Amino acid sequence: MEKFGKSQPVKRVEDVRFLTGHGRYVDDITPEGALFAYVFRSPVAHADILLLGLEAARGSEGVHLVLDAAALEDAGVDISMAAMTVKNRDGSDGAAPMRPIMAKDRVRFVGEPIAMVIADTLDQARDAAELIEFDYKERPAHVALSVGGEELHSEAPNNLAFDWAKGDEEACDATFASAAHHVRFNVVDNRIIVSSMEPRGCFAEWDGKRLHLAVNGQGVWGQKKNLASALALEPEAVRVTNPDVGGAFGMKAMNYPEYAVVAQAARATGRPVRWMSDRSEAFQSDNSGRDLVSLCELAFDETHRITAYRVTTTCNLGAYNSQFAQPIQTELFSKVLMGTYDVQTAFMSVKGIYTNTTQVDAYRGAGRPEAIYALERTMDHAARVLGVDPWALRRKNFIKPEQFPYVSATGETYDVGDFHHVLGRSDQEADVGGFAKRKAESESRGMLRGIGLCYYIESILGDPSEGAKVSFNDDGTVSIFVGTQSNGQGHETVYAQFLSDQTGIPAKMIHVIQGDSDLIENGGGTGGSRSVTVQTNATLLTVEKMIAAFTPFVAEKLAVEEDTLGFDDTVFRTEASNQTPSLLDAVEWARAAGRDDLLVHESRATLPARSYPNGSHVAEVEIDPDTGGVRLERYSVVDDFGNLINPMLAEGQVHGGVAQGVGQALTEQVIYDQQGQLLSASFMDYAMPRADDLPMIGFATEAVPSTANAMGMKGCGEAGTVGAIAAVANAVQDALWAKGVHQADMPFTPHRVWKMLNESNDADT
Repeated sequence: MEKFGKSQPVKRVEDVRFLTGHGRYVDDITPEGALFAYVFRSPVAHADILLLGLEAARGSEGVHLVLDAAALEDAGVDISMAAMTVKNRDGSDGAAPMRPIMAKDRVRFVGEPIAMVIADTLDQARDAAELIEFDYKERPAHVALSVGGEELHSEAPNNLAFDWAKGDEEACDATFASAAHHVRFNVVDNRIIVSSMEPRGCFAEWDGKRLHLAVNGQGVWGQKKNLASALALEPEAVRVTNPDVGGAFGMKAMNYPEYAVVAQAARATGRPVRWMSDRSEAFQSDNSGRDLVSLCELAFDETHRITAYRVTTTCNLGAYNSQFAQPIQTELFSKVLMGTYDVQTAFMSVKGIYTNTTQVDAYRGAGRPEAIYALERTMDHAARVLGVDPWALRRKNFIKPEQFPYVSATGETYDVGDFHHVLGRSDQEADVGGFAKRKAESESRGMLRGIGLCYYIESILGDPSEGAKVSFNDDGTVSIFVGTQSNGQGHETVYAQFLSDQTGIPAKMIHVIQGDSDLIENGGGTGGSRSVTVQTNATLLTVEKMIAAFTPFVAEKLAVEEDTLGFDDTVFRTEASNQTPSLLDAVEWARAAGRDDLLVHESRATLPARSYPNGSHVAEVEIDPDTGGVRLERYSVVDDFGNLINPMLAEGQVHGGVAQGVGQALTEQVIYDQQGQLLSASFMDYAMPRADDLPMIGFATEAVPSTANAMGMKGCGEAGTVGAIAAVANAVQDALWAKGVHQADMPFTPHRVWKMLNESNDADT
């Protein structure tokens, strides 16, 4: 049996229903007759609640229920939301203020939920919310990414959520003190909105004994645990399902207030209750991404080899801890130390700051882009300061193939890699040799042209354990039950294709079942590019157990010795017989013989180690100095994803990730004013990338199969975003450097770039 997929570019089977309007999203499957929920949210960033009058709303036409913190507590609901903390550098715990499901006594960001109105129609719920009396005493907002200011939580003096560090600070300082060269660069990573195609939403049903919540999330088991805890239900009394999900990007992995409130509303009314966020509501209430500043420093010896790396980062957590906020920030920043470079000593620290903005969990393309962006911007800046070629500086510091397996500065073991080879292929694909000619042509038209490189490496795994169950159905089809959750990545195609590759069962006969806590006992959901690697590992083990179970049965049917019978991913074969039954033939024999034990097979597998996808992104931009307009002219990617099941889907994911990175680099930025009001609260004010912002994207792979899993795979879901942000930013910096602009921060909007150029010119006169 082969240990990896056949690597065929199979088209996505789910696209037919998605593109013809037959997707089954939360809003498509809400039970008929469900009540509508509308959330009354805080209009101010920080205030003490003096009055919350709900009686008029409760008496409004069509209204069945209005829930606030007090009503929830009266019903026995635990209104405190789950949150995780990390250890500070002094050994104490990070701040853990309680975040209520609905604001209690005080509001701390614009859009914080205060009450939920449940009515027959959405219009009635909205109208009733207009009748809510909300009186408050406003407090100053704290929106600066710094300690101090008006205190949001008594548990977090000076608004400092945590002060975490990693590495050998003393050794790092000593290495810097003796370094031949010391380069510092301040890296600003702008805040972005997730902007998933489908906003968050859910509906809940209560049958008197059991709760069912359908939510467009990234897995069902975390939500099930949170709901059981909040509503004081036994776990078996809670069912959570994920239908089709229109994009998530990590943002939909966490718990949110609305889900528990909708569940309680269904329990209290005895009716199904539905809630769907609108786009403006999503801008205010969804966890955002990025929003941090890092001072990055590199120490070099006389030959320009890196001897130490030091980074001090301040990150914005928003108004509260969310489910993973502190651990995500510290995990992603530890990845800064893990680049493809052989750093002898390293130290970093992270300070988390509470502000009067909504949550920031460093998502949309996951956490790794922040780390790679900081490292690669600093590498590029160092090359310019030292007067060396950026490509040559990276090559000099790459971990060499013969050094693998290699233990990183953070203690993780890279199993394999050939960064020199991948970058060499990238030189060809990007036609780096022809850049000088293209630059001269741009200059002949009065334009500026720049080229930027990002060489990234990711640490992929998340939860290393996953389960898979294969069931042979009475109608001749096959179901595979998986613990991950598709948010649009093509899991239905990939998982069916992989099972088909290993068993010979036609992929069109295989149904992928996901996102139902009643049907699947446990699972890790989707996040951190874990899905295909961990899920196929579990599937592979399930197939091995299945074949082992069928082999003695088939041998008996063929009247041959069991040890002479083998399975070649398609049929059973033995030299003792000219019969070659397929697995489906064996299934029919088993069904006829009453061997129901052979019709269902499952297993759970744990990967022993992470995989480390890596690759090179090269961007070229042209800038009009008169307007500041930046145009991305060329873009190419060479990735090492190890073995691929479906190259076409991998390329599509990279294209989408690149678009995300380009959007952040060129157009996207969340803006709050000094009162904590969101100014970029709609797509009229928040600029998502358009089709004409992107060129054709070149894509190639150079596989170095991972040794951390039997398939030799490396995750790829986040790779496009990881590389794109720094590649585009470095290209813009390259174009502006000769004009005296040595600190260029995203987003590179025309006005911002024009201002950089003019301020540089002013400084020269």
